[in-house]
Amino acid sequence: MTSKLYVGNLPFNVTEDQVRELFSQVGEVDSVKIITDRETGRSRGFCFVEMNNADEAVSVLNGKDFGGRNLTVSEAREKEHNQYSRTNHGGYKKRFNSR
Repeated sequence: MTSKLYVGNLPFNVTEDQVRELFSQVGEVDSVKIITDRETGRSRGFCFVEMNNADEAVSVLNGKDFGGRNLTVSEAREKEHNQYSRTNHGGYKKRFNSR
């Protein structure tokens, strides 16, 4: 069964292929998605990995040094929706009547 993992504390210059290579040492990797900043396109320092053997990947790779940083590997949680999430198409609410 495929599970989704959160991988944090990544070096900012790491590629999806490098992450795939690391995680493929533990099991078959289905996908890797490095999260980037919308405006700059730069890595935000974390990614999501979908793979089999997710429990083993967490136990083997959590805390492992990768590019001079200790990885944080855990099972990904579903995104929580709360009262502060952008539901008003941009979050801007008009306060004054225009004349």
